[in-house]
Amino acid sequence: MFPFRTPLNRPIRDWSQQRVWIIGASSGIGAALAKTLLDKGANVILSARRIERLLELSAQYPKALSLAMDVADSSSWATALQSLKGDIDQIDLIIFCAAKYHPERSWELVPMETENTISINLQSVYQGIQSVLPSMIARGSGGIAVIASVAGYLGLPNATVYGPSKAALINLAELLYSDLHTKNINVYLINPGFVSTELTAKNNFFMPALQTPEQAAHAIIEGFEAGDFEIHFPKRFTFVLKLMQMLPYRLRFALIRKFVTV
Repeated sequence: MFPFRTPLNRPIRDWSQQRVWIIGASSGIGAALAKTLLDKGANVILSARRIERLLELSAQYPKALSLAMDVADSSSWATALQSLKGDIDQIDLIIFCAAKYHPERSWELVPMETENTISINLQSVYQGIQSVLPSMIARGSGGIAVIASVAGYLGLPNATVYGPSKAALINLAELLYSDLHTKNINVYLINPGFVSTELTAKNNFFMPALQTPEQAAHAIIEGFEAGDFEIHFPKRFTFVLKLMQMLPYRLRFALIRKFVTV
């Protein structure tokens, strides 16, 4: 097999043996992932602030467990793990889906909003990793999936806080892979393009190659099953942005001015 075709992670073949914790499961990609994984037979823990939505979903699936938590509250992680004892003996895969997005230009920043966005998008991932990683390392297995965004590829207008927070997650996932691959722990970097959710509903511009949450969930699970490290979609859009990353800044900035509303 050619090296570039060798899976970077161990492919997941049997979801019935997987205990998956989805952080941010009440809507959007998180909710679609939850439904699809439950349909595949996985045991899924659903976490978000909006408990009523979680209960609606868990009522339909016997393998779903609802666990309300505020990811921006650092104390909530220890409380959540304590609540899981007795119901779930280990977490095989944690998927960080929770995110906050507010379209804003650099001159529109509001300190409290900036702090809250970074807390949800980035700091909560660190807190979650610190909560689940020790037990994964102790038993020599597990998986961590971080949903970043193609907004982290480039500095794009209207993503003044969201974009840098996602760029940080891309860097973090790469570091995690380097650290944890030899410890038999899978690490996944998920970079969606535009997906029709409550977050993208705030945009007032044309979103090329817009996907449904169900399409996003399918692409993500396909990546898990293939053992991919980076799962990015839709390819017709993400490859264009990857090519732009390779351009000199003069050309890159010119293209952004041409094709992005500023």
